[in-house]
Amino acid sequence: MIHWSDLGAALALVLVLEGLLPLLAPRQFRVALLEAGKLDDRALRVIGLASLLAGVLLLSWVR
Repeated sequence: MIHWSDLGAALALVLVLEGLLPLLAPRQFRVALLEAGKLDDRALRVIGLASLLAGVLLLSWVR
């Protein structure tokens, strides 16, 4: 059963975590974004897939 409040809390936590790097190190964040923009589509897809799988594994471990 999906608890919509859990989904909302998870999305809010994603926003909090994604906001940490630009808040704490804006220059390094900008450099990282510029470097990511230079990657080809395949590399970005591999990174996205690895991130997705890591998230699923972490979620299954926590739950």
